[in-house]
Amino acid sequence: MTHPVKKIVIVGGGTAGWLTAGVIAAKHRSRMPGGFSITLVESPNIPTAGVGEGTWPTLRATLARMGVSETELFRTADAAFKQGAQFARWTTGADDDAYYHPLMLPQSFSQLNLVPHWLTSGEGESFCDAVCPQGRLCEDGLAPKTIATPEYEALANYAYHLDAGKFAPFLQRHCCDVLGVRHVLADVRRVAMAENGDIRAIVTEQAGEIEGDLFVDCTGFRSILLGEALGVAFKDCNDVLFCDRALAVQIPYASEISPIASHTISTAQSCGWIWDIGLPERRGTGHAYSSSHISDDAAEAELRAYIGPAADGLTVRRIKFRSGHRETFWKRNCVAVGLAAGFLEPLESSAIVLTELSAKMIAEQLPVCREVMDVIAARFNATTHYRWGRIIDFLKLHYVLTRREDTAFWRDNVRPETIPDRLKELLLLWRYQSPWFHDEFDRVEEVFPAASYQYVLYGMGYGTEVEPDAVAGDARMAERAMRENMRQTERLRAGLPRHRDLIRKIHEHGLQPV
Repeated sequence: MTHPVKKIVIVGGGTAGWLTAGVIAAKHRSRMPGGFSITLVESPNIPTAGVGEGTWPTLRATLARMGVSETELFRTADAAFKQGAQFARWTTGADDDAYYHPLMLPQSFSQLNLVPHWLTSGEGESFCDAVCPQGRLCEDGLAPKTIATPEYEALANYAYHLDAGKFAPFLQRHCCDVLGVRHVLADVRRVAMAENGDIRAIVTEQAGEIEGDLFVDCTGFRSILLGEALGVAFKDCNDVLFCDRALAVQIPYASEISPIASHTISTAQSCGWIWDIGLPERRGTGHAYSSSHISDDAAEAELRAYIGPAADGLTVRRIKFRSGHRETFWKRNCVAVGLAAGFLEPLESSAIVLTELSAKMIAEQLPVCREVMDVIAARFNATTHYRWGRIIDFLKLHYVLTRREDTAFWRDNVRPETIPDRLKELLLLWRYQSPWFHDEFDRVEEVFPAASYQYVLYGMGYGTEVEPDAVAGDARMAERAMRENMRQTERLRAGLPRHRDLIRKIHEHGLQPV
């Protein structure tokens, strides 16, 4: 006798809960007339944890699969375009120390590794500018598409900046009104267990007992289901990533025509870094830092100094967090997504993409019956552990390449014992050959591909030794690719609108539906 999995109960809302609900509902909507159901239970008394979200380009495909209108996303969620990130003062701390990690792949990336050719060219152009137009598009304040470009399509690859407080309700309305998700506002008072160790139901104050076959824990840092009820421990990684505090503040623009940056700006400080995210109505800014290296008050002083006179009178929100993740993510009939699974400092906007990837895998491999759930859980855990490990490696990369020695924070970050073994091996490899597909970047859905490592390594001046005769065979192809990059850069710079201008047109006229 099999036990079919038909009742999905998601506990917790916010971006993680509603995005997961939407991805699963869109995939399994045709099953709903046959008794398949998705219920999302969230407390009416807990606010959204987000402070202004950066995303990855994957979100475009995710929202398109859910049937979300991109025009309505911009109109409702205070969305803006994101074309990458600029990292300032990470290498030397000097005023002119900055580089871009764009969202476009280097020119001819699938056929040719341009790094050796750029290293031997000696022309002095940054790696990003030599192989990709997007750094210059960001410098010019341009959008990645025009009003004539259909929804979700791009002339330059892009993601979004979002107001988390508006994005979650936007997803909620779509999930409930279009995708058939049942929404219950109730506080969880107890988790009821079955005799076999599964979760049988959640017991709520306002709605009584809610039974389910599969429970998705989106209850934030507390992790009421996986952490508390099933006893899955949290694995810290603060020996690798030191930041454990954040200060967040919302900054109004000087005027309604002020430029909107189409990239995240990450500016290193004495013991952490400041993020600066441009939304249409305000900037979302904050300081992530290590409480072991700087006091809360001193960190706030650095944030206010960064903002300048506009900081006067602004209220700063203080947030404590633990860097790390659960020791396992899917146990018995419960899987954690979002903050319930773990959290890392938001240096490369990894939070929402991890939610997307987890929700997509749950939806695509949703067990038909309880009897096969443990097999799928084991696959999910292996994949998710891999992804968390690679994100930790990539975030640490930004710190280990620094040449700053002005504070203990930067000196401690380059101590060998704080660097993951896999990253150490790759850094040794990259001394003699640049990152490429064969460096284990072989998963179908890598969060950060080899190109991302290239942009950070060579943006921060990493030295890879290249034998001149090793690039001779591809020299003509490389020259053509770099010339094409120059032509593409000029075409895009000439044809793309200003970022704020395009957002205004989207609000007024809308994008063409696909």
